[in-house]
Amino acid sequence: MTTASTELRIERETQALEDRVRFRRLDVDDAMPVCGAGLSAFCLVWLVYERLTPLSGGLGFWLSWYGVFLAVHWLVVRERSGPLAAADRLATVVLTTAGLCLLVPLTLIVGYTAYRGWAALRPTFFVKDLRYTGSLSKATDGGGAHAIVGTLEQVGLAVLISVPLGVATAVFLNEVGGRLARPVRLIVDTMSAIPSIVAGLFIFAVIVLTFGQNGFAGALALSVLMLPTVTRTSEVVLRLVPGGLREASLALGASEWRTTRDVVLPTARPGLATAVILGVARAIGETAPLLLTIGGAFVMNADPFHGKQDALPYFVYRLIRFPQNAQVQRAWTGALVLLALVLVLFVIARIIGGRGPGHAGPFKRRRRRRLDMKEHA
Repeated sequence: MTTASTELRIERETQALEDRVRFRRLDVDDAMPVCGAGLSAFCLVWLVYERLTPLSGGLGFWLSWYGVFLAVHWLVVRERSGPLAAADRLATVVLTTAGLCLLVPLTLIVGYTAYRGWAALRPTFFVKDLRYTGSLSKATDGGGAHAIVGTLEQVGLAVLISVPLGVATAVFLNEVGGRLARPVRLIVDTMSAIPSIVAGLFIFAVIVLTFGQNGFAGALALSVLMLPTVTRTSEVVLRLVPGGLREASLALGASEWRTTRDVVLPTARPGLATAVILGVARAIGETAPLLLTIGGAFVMNADPFHGKQDALPYFVYRLIRFPQNAQVQRAWTGALVLLALVLVLFVIARIIGGRGPGHAGPFKRRRRRRLDMKEHA
């Protein structure tokens, strides 16, 4: 059996085992009870809340309406389709409401940041630093290229440090185990609760006092914050890999190391990409550890190992406190660029990770075509 056919069979088995349960989409028959329950609940709550009781206040009214709406909707669906369908519709409404409640503040944050930062956003922001800007300069003068480069280098170094260590630790905890698994897991859980300023103080005492402030010290502080997130998420992802895949690989004569390398890790690749995304999200916006480690700079410094360096969170923190309106606008522009940078990094990680188990991304399809060409040659 060739390598390409083995990979294809494993992907098909994984896809069959990992079929996702999806909620049924909302159709006309479901929309009518929702609209009717919402209108009925509004009329009932308005009558009781505004006319029959001395209660008042918008927040209390809408909370009461939502509770009555859920009850009315459950009763209507229960009479039409039974208690099981009513429970399913009720859970769907609650989950949809929770998603909307999370989406609204996120949209407001992103929208307000884009509104405040768009005015001073120019192409020069990505190629210039603050070397020749002063208190009387316009908001469009200068830029944040030095902060963008610093953020990319520091986060990149933190990823190079924390991701291999985190994934290796997760493999040890899930695939190897032993007596050391419990104390290692306890240490990882303890590190998850470390405040970011404590990580900065630790690197400041160990590195900065000896070698001075630089971008590498900031990367070490960020890696301390990223490591527990990557480890815990990777461990959970590895637990979700079906045991049948491990057993099939071992039955074919593969060693435990080769099973982990060729079966477990490729199957868990999308989840591991998610672990990297969560680790980057944990570290890329941190400011407290950078205050003690990188020093900050108004000019470009592309060497993270020598001299002070800037970063976008530090850039925003420093400029937002200036009294000049131009500096404040530059700070909002830096915040907008930071949001865009996070989005770009997440998209890249998702493309590399793939869509899910059994999905062949562009790199794997190209590799499979090469294997097929070698087989037919």
